[in-house]
Amino acid sequence: MTTRTRTEDTPTDVELERLWAAYKDKGTSRAREALIVHYSPLVKYVASRLAVGLPQNVEQSDLVSYGMFGLIDAIDKFEPERGYKFETYAISRIKGSILDELRSIDWVPRSVRSKVRQIERAYAKLEAKHHRAPSDEELAGELRWTDDQLQTALNQISNVGLAALDEILTGSGERGEAITLGDTIADRSSHGPMGAFEVAETRQLLAQAVNGLPEREKIVLTLYYYESLTLQEIGRVLGVTESRVCQIHTKAVLHLRSRFNSMDRIPG
Repeated sequence: MTTRTRTEDTPTDVELERLWAAYKDKGTSRAREALIVHYSPLVKYVASRLAVGLPQNVEQSDLVSYGMFGLIDAIDKFEPERGYKFETYAISRIKGSILDELRSIDWVPRSVRSKVRQIERAYAKLEAKHHRAPSDEELAGELRWTDDQLQTALNQISNVGLAALDEILTGSGERGEAITLGDTIADRSSHGPMGAFEVAETRQLLAQAVNGLPEREKIVLTLYYYESLTLQEIGRVLGVTESRVCQIHTKAVLHLRSRFNSMDRIPG
């Protein structure tokens, strides 16, 4: 995540500790407001990452509004004395708040949801049969689609942003929140032994799944989620268009979802 630039108005670590103490110990509303203002860039960061591939009628400003509820909830429920890193905890809450709101307005067409399930089942069946990642030709053949139909379906899924990688992992962390890919990358060293074990286990399973992906899909996931490059920047690295990168990203995510489904990591 991008580090915030230090300014005269940015509280120091000591001042932050005082704000947390003032709010948690005394319920000071001004301290709560100061914490919300200080951590509000987290909401914009999460919203910008989730906005990738969403349809144009979903405004990023709306995502920020949804995410603010998650930030406020995180501040209200956070327990500084337990030694957790607030940013990691808050990002999970912000993501959840945005995704819950998107699900509630049901903006994904039923036909697209159906295609997602079909592609995931086809991935799982072909991998079980061949013990490797299937090619586009094999995938289209299993689905009884033409190559054009497969590419059109992938574009439709990309355009509604259904395949956000933040949604592919489940299981509960020590605090009861869902574990996502972002959590496996973030610093969880301050979390308890159970939380650390769950994240380590998820990271191992995810690494195994990613290693089985075709090379281009691995590169796209690495550059996007680990190096924080934009899809446009990844396109320049690979020498392809941004829309093609988005399509590769969608294929990779559907592939991973099918693997986690087959391991009963995601409820059917």
